[in-house]
Amino acid sequence: ALPICRVVGLLICPVSSDRGRGTCRRMAAAEPPLEETEPPRLAELLQAGWAALEVVEESREPMGSAPLQQQVKRGLALLERATRMASELQLFSSNEDLEEITSADLKYLLLPALLGALTLKQVNSSKRLEYVQSARVYFLDFLKRCKEYNVASFELPKVKESSSETAAEESMNDAVRALPQPNLVAMATHRQVKIERYTQKKEAEARLAAMREAVESGKAEDEQVREYYLLQLRRWISISLDELESLEQEVEILKGREGMKQLALSSRGSRRARPPMQPFILTRDAVQAKVFGAGYPSLPTMTVDEWYDQHRMRGALPDQGIPRRTAAENKEQEKENQEEQREAQDRKS
Repeated sequence: ALPICRVVGLLICPVSSDRGRGTCRRMAAAEPPLEETEPPRLAELLQAGWAALEVVEESREPMGSAPLQQQVKRGLALLERATRMASELQLFSSNEDLEEITSADLKYLLLPALLGALTLKQVNSSKRLEYVQSARVYFLDFLKRCKEYNVASFELPKVKESSSETAAEESMNDAVRALPQPNLVAMATHRQVKIERYTQKKEAEARLAAMREAVESGKAEDEQVREYYLLQLRRWISISLDELESLEQEVEILKGREGMKQLALSSRGSRRARPPMQPFILTRDAVQAKVFGAGYPSLPTMTVDEWYDQHRMRGALPDQGIPRRTAAENKEQEKENQEEQREAQDRKS
């Protein structure tokens, strides 16, 4: 890796601790050149974009804060530019083996994984599904490339890919789909795989921390540089597998939520429009209706019986829908009442 001064020039950092100096160096690498005389090289673009991701991950500010979101956007722009440049240079081919890739070029295999990680750092609730699907594409592309080169032994996850034409239909189906019964054996196996993956990732991180300073300062030998970036690739394989698993669940939730919204909108639109209520004068009989009708010709009048019949036909009476007693039940109730009256009379006599 090139020294940071090639990316940003001289930077004076007053922080004395090792962690502070490391963070300061990463923030410096994420900053644009003060005076750029020539276009940045591919290594500089990758280093600056990667540094932006580390600044975002190590920051204690809220992820939605303006400085962090600005850092995220800038990091994405740098890594996208690096990806286009790597594609133009044709650094990788499906016909070559891992051993044929130079140690200096190994790090460019990380570009899709870094793009996926930064994409998920964007904060916008209305575009969350878009961000999740884009990150899923980046992580899957990274894993496929690592699988082709046999960087590590792992199984590619099965990811559902739906076209835009069926996205709305699938989201509505997902909203009402029943959850499958859990397979206890599969769950136990999956849990063991995750534990092993986590252990391997922690071991890789410990070794990377010990090698990082020598590699970034340019003092490491070619063999050590190669080992360093192979460890980085294996670490990001574990990260990508974990991210894809959680992203699949999040996609289901987001699509289900969108499906429920569409269902609510469709049911709301299909409701029959009710006619507007008009004011009227309620009278006791037809004679009063004529009198009030003559006095207030602009308002309709109706008798109590007419009002009752109209509401009964609409099914809008308070007692409508309540089950009524049958004739047999009424007779039985009358008999009980008569017996109670007789018993009361006998007690009085």
